[in-house]
Amino acid sequence: MAHTIHQAFSLAAVRWAKQPFLCILPETAEIYGINAGELRYAEAAERIETLRTAYAAAGYGHGHRIGILLENRPAFFLHWFALNALGVSVVPINPDMRAAELEYLIGHSEIALAVALPQRHADLLAAAERAGRPFQVMGEQDSPPQAAFPAPLAATAPHELSECALLYTSGTTGRPKGCILPNRYFLHAGSWYANIGGLATLQPGKERMITPLPLVHMNAMAYSAMAMVMTGGCLIPLDRFHPRSWWNSVRESRATVVHYLGVMPAMLMKAEAGHNDREHRVRFGFGAGVDRTLHGIFEERFAFPLLEAWAMTETGAGAVIIANKEPRHIGSSCFGKEEDDVLVRIVTDDGREASTEEQGELLVRHAGDDPRYGFLAGYLKDQAATDEAWEGGWFHTGDIVRRDADGYLHFVDRKKNVIRRSGENIAAVEVEAVLQQHPLVKAIAVAAVPDPVRGDEVMALVVAQDPPADRPAMEAAACDLVNWALSQLAYYKAPGYVAFVDSLPLTTTNKIQRGELKALAPTLVGTAACVDTCAMKKRQGDHK
Repeated sequence: MAHTIHQAFSLAAVRWAKQPFLCILPETAEIYGINAGELRYAEAAERIETLRTAYAAAGYGHGHRIGILLENRPAFFLHWFALNALGVSVVPINPDMRAAELEYLIGHSEIALAVALPQRHADLLAAAERAGRPFQVMGEQDSPPQAAFPAPLAATAPHELSECALLYTSGTTGRPKGCILPNRYFLHAGSWYANIGGLATLQPGKERMITPLPLVHMNAMAYSAMAMVMTGGCLIPLDRFHPRSWWNSVRESRATVVHYLGVMPAMLMKAEAGHNDREHRVRFGFGAGVDRTLHGIFEERFAFPLLEAWAMTETGAGAVIIANKEPRHIGSSCFGKEEDDVLVRIVTDDGREASTEEQGELLVRHAGDDPRYGFLAGYLKDQAATDEAWEGGWFHTGDIVRRDADGYLHFVDRKKNVIRRSGENIAAVEVEAVLQQHPLVKAIAVAAVPDPVRGDEVMALVVAQDPPADRPAMEAAACDLVNWALSQLAYYKAPGYVAFVDSLPLTTTNKIQRGELKALAPTLVGTAACVDTCAMKKRQGDHK
């Protein structure tokens, strides 16, 4: 039985020696400037052992942390597994991070070395100097420099609860938190996926999983990578999501499983339908956040189910929920029912247990003697935040959900994203999903702005495909967008203000920076970039 992810890979490399572990498509290879092709389990194991030996000779060991800035290249996995064999924790670094973000990450995580792309070495060294940290940097093929200090836990062999990785939250509402993730976190994620069954059944030695999601996310690191390791499958990492070439990549790679984010189906549905839409080998997609109005028509067009799941970086598979069995209640933001190993509560703002169909915050824990099994070990250097998240023995997710009469769970929005207008709760993510479908919209975010009568009003911040040339064009575009919203949503959810902006405040993982958005939105009311559409928000008869 494996107690570390390196041990799990080593066992897989023996059983599946000649099977492909990684597949790099020509498009990805060209972008990265590396070779295309497949890397077998046995070949990967040899390269991992070479790296392990080199790191050990340089003095790295249990308790060290090393940053990895290698995008979605094969080298990421090889260095990660080699370092894990020694008990070194990896800190994935998002390549979009810049000066202040790098300074914070290096200082907070206390990494003493980063394995990084050559073009980012200077940035990393400068950030480390500002952070006042001793720091070294190397390329993926360089010999490791001598460790700056002894391994803190050198006397102890790496084990199941040893720190495997430090992943930072996206920081949508504040400074990113460092999630300490032990080996057990990753092992349990892989085991969960390998055994969940239903529509998400993985066939040992046969699956080919394609993902455009970055390896700085738990989805790609924990679910995708570990599921393939646990089942002898082949992982096909792309550099990112390319809508125009997506289906070519899926077909060329012979992918049987795809991983997605909610925005991906929306973008793919904008393409004109073609005769070869169903010409692929995909059996299911695994992801979250698909627009409920597109869910069913996407599945009908492309002929495979999108299995909506719920989890967080913090929960891992310790409390993951997935709609992998029928009925899936397509078109309702349903993400299934919890299995026996997960316990769920839904709690209202006043602390009551929510009744059927009533919205409340989702609280979760693992069933059994250890409620934190499979979860993060804690937030680095922030015991207060860890204790707050686990108040009362349940993990407080910050997500608003509801449970229907049949026991199925439905996602509403993040608690901090809910707009309160005239007593109605409006989920920003729901409005965004509808507005994103309008041809005017390139990118969009929805936020609350103060209203003296209603409490909050809805504002849509729009990055237009073709920015309006003048004020009349802007007003016409705003009215067209609001009329579209009124045809799709209850009138009170439609934007009362439409602001045209050049860009949205985003995190380094391309999520909307909700804290900055909340501060920005009120400042746009009354400006030349903003159109007041409140007068359009009247009850629309049978519009829903």
